[in-house]
Amino acid sequence: MGNKNKKYTAIFCGIVVVLIFIDQILKFWIKTHMSLGSTIPLLGNWFNLHFVENEGMAFGISFGQQIGKLSLSILRLILVGLLVWYFFRRLRDDKIDGIVLTIFCLVVAGALGNIIDSLFYGLCFTESSYFNIAQWSPGNGYAPFFFGKVVDMFYLRLFPIPDKFPIWGGSYFFPAVFNFADSCITIGIFLALIFNKKIFNDIENTEISNETINNQKQ
Repeated sequence: MGNKNKKYTAIFCGIVVVLIFIDQILKFWIKTHMSLGSTIPLLGNWFNLHFVENEGMAFGISFGQQIGKLSLSILRLILVGLLVWYFFRRLRDDKIDGIVLTIFCLVVAGALGNIIDSLFYGLCFTESSYFNIAQWSPGNGYAPFFFGKVVDMFYLRLFPIPDKFPIWGGSYFFPAVFNFADSCITIGIFLALIFNKKIFNDIENTEISNETINNQKQ
């Protein structure tokens, strides 16, 4: 591995660890200082800490109860593995720059942040409720391995949504409660959409090369 590849590998690992650390510190504080459903205003009435838990999908979405929860956790682990593999493949082919590195760091860190909740929080925390604050208690948790709930805490009340609006009518924009990991994933995906040619140019080049080879054979 060349010096450039070692540098990018170190930066990638360092940023991912820092982002996961920030995510987990926030969740640990929320879990051990707030009861479920409680709210702490941060900036007026439009930006709040509001503690909720979900089964593992981004922005408070649930999926398929126990079987769905297990399937989602396994799928996330597979997707993170594929992302890390693709990152190092691009690194090997010298196709990593600052933008691509940032995108991979954000998405991988965000996904791992929520995976940690799903895998370990059920084992390490007592259950949060509307009347009790959870305690850090490894081995005496509320759920087995793979079945922990993801902690969400950021709630934006930017402006009211009209009652007649489908699904979210009567609530506020942005209606979902999310966490730091969700933010990392969202920003990473947004950047990937903007700079998609930087991410997938090797796939396009491979298709062009295959087409050229086929034309030459004909």
